[in-house]
Amino acid sequence: MLATQTPLLRRFWYPLMPLSMLADGPKPFRLLGRDLVLWLDGEGQPAVLEDRCCHRTAKLSKGFYENGRLACGYHGWEFDRHGRVVRIPQHPPERQSGGRMSTPAYRAAARYGYLWCALEEPLFPIPDFEEEAEGCRRIDEFYEVWNCAGLRVMENSFDNAHFSFVHRASFGDQGHPEPAKLEIEEYPDGFLMITEVPVRNPEIQKKVLRMDSDRTVRMMRGRWYMPFLRKLRIRYPNGLSHSIVTAATPIDDTRSQIVQFVYRNDTEADAKAEDIIAFDRLVTAEDRDILESTDPDVPLDQTGREYNMVSDRPGVLMRRMLLDLMRSEAARPAARNETVTAD
Repeated sequence: MLATQTPLLRRFWYPLMPLSMLADGPKPFRLLGRDLVLWLDGEGQPAVLEDRCCHRTAKLSKGFYENGRLACGYHGWEFDRHGRVVRIPQHPPERQSGGRMSTPAYRAAARYGYLWCALEEPLFPIPDFEEEAEGCRRIDEFYEVWNCAGLRVMENSFDNAHFSFVHRASFGDQGHPEPAKLEIEEYPDGFLMITEVPVRNPEIQKKVLRMDSDRTVRMMRGRWYMPFLRKLRIRYPNGLSHSIVTAATPIDDTRSQIVQFVYRNDTEADAKAEDIIAFDRLVTAEDRDILESTDPDVPLDQTGREYNMVSDRPGVLMRRMLLDLMRSEAARPAARNETVTAD
């Protein structure tokens, strides 16, 4: 499966960029090979348009904010959040409207401090995370591009067999490479994996867990949301809850925009955010190094291109569920528009 060649992937919400990055002007972003401009209107609401002015094709991401609108940096034509031309500075006051002139607009939403976008009518809503209602603190960790497919990132997140090897410098235990047993509950938009994993507790982690023992147990509930979003809630014996939200937004066939933030049920006085980020950086760097060596074209069917072992069950299930959804959606008559012009 190559992301840009898989139409189904256009029907999901993806986090694209922190809202804070849009405060000073529009920014470009490529989603599934499509060039977009991200911006905030006069009410602070997120908007996503095709990154082309309908006048002379200049990139709108080179524009600026004007009167709560997006102004093209070439001739100053102004667009509203629905992509409509609402002002042409070169026209007299009585002819300011662009009439039917517009550039394609896409669904946009603000959630968890990020601008989210769906290129076509989404199959499922943006997930609600229970940690928000529980009053957990949220720590923004990483916003960076990885040279790998989103599905590889997701499979790795539910792979109990890689800890002893990929994470041998952090928490993995090479002396016990047997993957922990797991249970899976399937849902229409993904699944929940439940497992308990014994791990080493290195010095850097002792500090953020407030645990002095050299070993501990991770009681994990990993939720996969199609296609490239996961939330892994880890509970430790001392009652600490550490939930990791990771999205691998598909830029194109070979690159993913990694968005990661965490929820904790402790306070800054208990564990500094910078220390939490430092440990998670060590772990994600280990994952990134190996994942960027993988083939971005992930086979969804059992063609023999890749062999499996028992612990690959979550990844195999991801591939099957995506393939089943692709087939069922392909069998339905097309009755949706890619672009939107109203909320």
